[in-house]
Amino acid sequence: MSIPRRLFSFFILLVLPMFLHSQQKTVIHIEKANLQKYDKALGADIEKLIGNVILRQDSTWFYCDSAYLNDKLRNFDAFGNVHIKVSDTLNIYGDKLKYNGEKREAELFDHVRLVDDTTVLSTEYLIYYRLSRMAIYPNQGTITSGENLLKSKKGYYYSDRKEFYFSKDVELINPDYTTYTDTMMYNTRTETAWFYSPTLIRGDENTIYAEHGWYNTAMDVAQLEKNTQLTTNDQLVESDWMYYDRNTGFGDARGNVVITDTTHKLIIKGEKGKIWEEEGRSFVTDKSMAVSYDNNDSLFMHADTLFMFFDQDRQAKQMKAYYGVRFFRADMQGSCDSLVYHMSDSTMRMYQSPVIWSSKNQLTADSIFIVITGQALDSLVMHSSAFIASRDTMENFNQIKGKSMVGYFVENELNKIFVDGNAQTVYWVREDDGQLVGINLAKSSTMAIRLEENNIRGISYFSNPTEVMYPEKELPKEESVLKGFVWLEEIRPRDKEDIFRRPEKTLTLPAP
Repeated sequence: MSIPRRLFSFFILLVLPMFLHSQQKTVIHIEKANLQKYDKALGADIEKLIGNVILRQDSTWFYCDSAYLNDKLRNFDAFGNVHIKVSDTLNIYGDKLKYNGEKREAELFDHVRLVDDTTVLSTEYLIYYRLSRMAIYPNQGTITSGENLLKSKKGYYYSDRKEFYFSKDVELINPDYTTYTDTMMYNTRTETAWFYSPTLIRGDENTIYAEHGWYNTAMDVAQLEKNTQLTTNDQLVESDWMYYDRNTGFGDARGNVVITDTTHKLIIKGEKGKIWEEEGRSFVTDKSMAVSYDNNDSLFMHADTLFMFFDQDRQAKQMKAYYGVRFFRADMQGSCDSLVYHMSDSTMRMYQSPVIWSSKNQLTADSIFIVITGQALDSLVMHSSAFIASRDTMENFNQIKGKSMVGYFVENELNKIFVDGNAQTVYWVREDDGQLVGINLAKSSTMAIRLEENNIRGISYFSNPTEVMYPEKELPKEESVLKGFVWLEEIRPRDKEDIFRRPEKTLTLPAP
């Protein structure tokens, strides 16, 4: 059976040096004592030392008020103002000491302090192994190191490496944050904490959670792994891996990145993401997706890169999507090159070849603005070269064209559309039973269209309209399609997974 690497390392660091040095027996020297005498009541080999006692073994010095020394076994008990001077930088203090000179082990009791440079460990019971230069406290200890205060139920200290190992109820307290975990290693030279179990780092402005990683308390930077989370008042950033600098508010996240904005009910996902808190911006890329959710339905959007912008209070104010935007919602789908969503007015602005599908209707323009109120579609504005098309049969299409259009929604369905400027229509008029009446061609400066269940139910023309009704067989072929018409059903997202599909050709709408 093989020995686990960690257990073998522990053996090398602790057990093996003890074994080797235990073969080299050294004497405990009495350097000073105001009174020395043998006390048979304490034992035949026990020498009693009283007053300003100084003992030495090898290069280690021991100070106390009194001691019982067994020179034969090289053991002694020390009492009152106990002080072990291990080196120029490492000193240990306590009220009582039991020392095994053969094993070079010191047990200290009551008001124990281990001082190494500016690092101070305080506890009520401590074991110090001189050979491995390791200290152990098994029941509650407190460490001060610079501005850091660390607490744990159990701990180990390797003085040569300046490393503390903590376990059970570990707290690292700093003026700016507090860290809670169950297993941690802390290096006093680098002021870096390594944690190996679920860990919470709580500050005034945010909270960090991870299950593995390190935090450099001097530089105020962290690298986190396993279920990492960065939480502010309104946002939650999750990922597999994260680097975070508290000084600048910069964060770099990778692997299953999820940013959740609970205020605006918005989730942004991707494989890579970065955030600059001080500058108020962040982005997610690599299979990125935004989800705007509500009680009724959710909108799923994909783009190459999704940007989020925040105000001075770190409240989300704007989202931008570049490039190849595609989105899906049960009652509406869309595609464009780039998109901007403003939280202040709940308006989604689509640019460069935008197209929206609402049930049977296809809407295109130079740019399209969609207004959302109370998580429901309220209205839309189509700027320049506005065009609405819907299929009447496999070969024929109803068409509405104008300089600009404004549409209104009722229960997330288009209900009314106002066309302003050079309004034109090709409309296949049918009876309620579907029987074709004729094809209506009309022109007007403005018009109003009424829809029911996404079907055109009536058109009103204003400002000197011209209108012609053709029987189907008499309709001139060139009149059946308005200039600028293009049918884009092949690129329409079919579900929330289809938003990641890229059309074979870049969408470019024809000139009007």
